[in-house]
Amino acid sequence: MVRFKRDPGGPGQVIDRRGSGTALRFGAGGGGIALVVVLLLTLFGGGSDFGPLLDSLSGSGQVAPAADPIDPENDPDADLVGFLEDVLEDSQGMWVSVFQESNLDYQPTNLVVFNGFTQSGCGGAQAQSGPHYCPLDGLVYMDLDFLRLLQDRFDAAGDTAQAYILAHEVAHHVQNQLGIIDEVTRLGQSEPDRANDLSISLELQADCFAGVWLSTLRDGTSAAILEENDLQEALDAAAAVGDDAIQQQTSGSVNPESWTHGSSEQRFQWLKTGFDTGDPTACDTF
Repeated sequence: MVRFKRDPGGPGQVIDRRGSGTALRFGAGGGGIALVVVLLLTLFGGGSDFGPLLDSLSGSGQVAPAADPIDPENDPDADLVGFLEDVLEDSQGMWVSVFQESNLDYQPTNLVVFNGFTQSGCGGAQAQSGPHYCPLDGLVYMDLDFLRLLQDRFDAAGDTAQAYILAHEVAHHVQNQLGIIDEVTRLGQSEPDRANDLSISLELQADCFAGVWLSTLRDGTSAAILEENDLQEALDAAAAVGDDAIQQQTSGSVNPESWTHGSSEQRFQWLKTGFDTGDPTACDTF
């Protein structure tokens, strides 16, 4: 497991909105598996509304009132939230240093954890969207149930996989500050035939940036250390959410023209490139 040997000391905090919104509940008939499938279809992306599809897949999808606010003294996910906050701080501490080396000022993001649904600058954050970044409010959003489902149902187990997911989202915040997201959006609108390719390049660069942070766990500059098989957990997670792997599992066929995040091989290789080089300038996926 990824083990923090000291307080990361970097910027960023967890904004806990669990119990403050609405929760999605699913009855019998495979609803849980359906939820995982739809979540993975937009993993690390930006929040398409798959509510009607979830309803049809689950057979009994419904919106229910959220639970009462979490009691800190009896929080079953206290360790997970604390771990995610450490990852957030440690990864952003690295980006502060990277930006300073180029005489730039890094403005940190925060992580919003929630159940089911919460408002965001992008119109709303839903569990169906999986972990994602909203460039309009500069925040990362994550429903904790997603991490459990990812671990239970797919080959993305272990806390290093969770750390990679969050580091990937922080990387989108980095891209936003550098103007990369705006440029990709502009090009995608002016050249729609390139939109999918640009989206893939954006996601693969975020994978590579996440790998750069993981490299700091190896070289000792991070507050955390990698233990045996930790890197493989992250690489397995990257491969598990390749567009081809998800399409093959959900539909039995692969359609590269509809990809938005890259193949399993591409995601694996770019994460590894970031880890092997430890250099953000090696992450030119465009």
